[in-house]
Amino acid sequence: MRYLPLTSADRKAMLAAIGVASIDDLYRDVPAAARRSGLVDLPAHMGELEVERRLGAMAAKNIPAGSVPSFLGAGAYRHHVPSSVDALIQRGEFLTSYTPYQPEVSQGTLQYLFEFQTQVALITGMDVANASMYDGSTATAEAVLMANRTTKRASPVLSGGLHPHYRAIIETYAKYADFKVKAAQPDPSGKEDLAAQLGADTSCIVVQNPDLFGHVRDLRPLADACRRNGALLVVVVTEVVSLGALVSPGEMGADIVVCEGQSIGNSLNFGGPYVGLFATREKYVRQMPGRLAGQTVDAEGRRGWVLTLSTREQHIRREKATSNICTNSGLCALAFTIHMSLLGEAGFTRLARLNHAQACVLADRLAAIPGVSVLNTAFFNEFTIKLPKPAAQVVETLAARRILGGVPVSRLMPGRADLADLLLVATTETNTSSDIDALAAALKEAVR
Repeated sequence: MRYLPLTSADRKAMLAAIGVASIDDLYRDVPAAARRSGLVDLPAHMGELEVERRLGAMAAKNIPAGSVPSFLGAGAYRHHVPSSVDALIQRGEFLTSYTPYQPEVSQGTLQYLFEFQTQVALITGMDVANASMYDGSTATAEAVLMANRTTKRASPVLSGGLHPHYRAIIETYAKYADFKVKAAQPDPSGKEDLAAQLGADTSCIVVQNPDLFGHVRDLRPLADACRRNGALLVVVVTEVVSLGALVSPGEMGADIVVCEGQSIGNSLNFGGPYVGLFATREKYVRQMPGRLAGQTVDAEGRRGWVLTLSTREQHIRREKATSNICTNSGLCALAFTIHMSLLGEAGFTRLARLNHAQACVLADRLAAIPGVSVLNTAFFNEFTIKLPKPAAQVVETLAARRILGGVPVSRLMPGRADLADLLLVATTETNTSSDIDALAAALKEAVR
């Protein structure tokens, strides 16, 4: 075949050279549940026009979040992104994958990375931030690895309020990096005692704020407990807009802060690409993964930018690297920087306040529905409601009425029957009063 030139003998020789008996053996580390057996349920052969029609019909079964009232959240949020953001990031000088190792030809790239880092450090309340990571979940796993290196311990404690996908990624890292994860059980009440989980081998406590269930916490007592124990406090923020209203993680004593930056400058995009924010204290900067753009002056005293920190081991001595994530989400970071620059400090704060005000209105409306109760006493723009019937069933009923009513906790934690009646509901500045009216009316009918 034109595009598959290897013969059966060629493949057999290649498998023998790497020491496996079959192609299936190459996938033995992939869990069986994640592997597809058999062919995808699609015709074996169709013309291009027929394929377009078939795929178009399949896509039409979806309900795009922007086409109906949407209250989806759970780590990915729909916000308004100014059209100027997309126009600017599509300029030719930005559309490059070139790594900025040579500052003399990379001043524009290095400058926006420097501005991005400055913005991230300011909103997180930390001393220094890197030039972005892939997304919030992998940034969280990298934060755990950094804490392990810094403390020379190897047992992170994960909050039960940490997003289950983030937890799963950390556990995957642990499997291959040989450290032990201790994870608390999910607590919808938000009253877990993480300080009691600290031990002599604890490298860090990883806590999300607001957490998966929407609870907002004062992390200062936990930060004090970590300090006394010699462990680091890693704070995870999945809704970065919340930093415009809440006390910053740095002010509450965090040692490392990681965020999903998708809410600023980046649309939902079917789950990616997103942008991971990573910030820490200055004393830990040499343990920080990724790269750091810095400001300097040239031989003539003119302002310029360089890569101040770039761990070369990432490229030439991988076994000694602080991280083998050797790139960043450059274009998504640029979108974040442009959107944040357009907002400014006052605009960012106003956006956060608007989100919170919307959520307060929505929570009051839903709590007034017979059989529905709001579990949160403090939240930002997302909260958990308890329903009189399974949340997944209610969500399907709402979807049939063209309303995306939220994310059932059971979707994130299958098998937990005790959480089946919980629904995560989020609202942003994109929701109107009529959207809230529609959800309240439809939910009242759905829970009868």
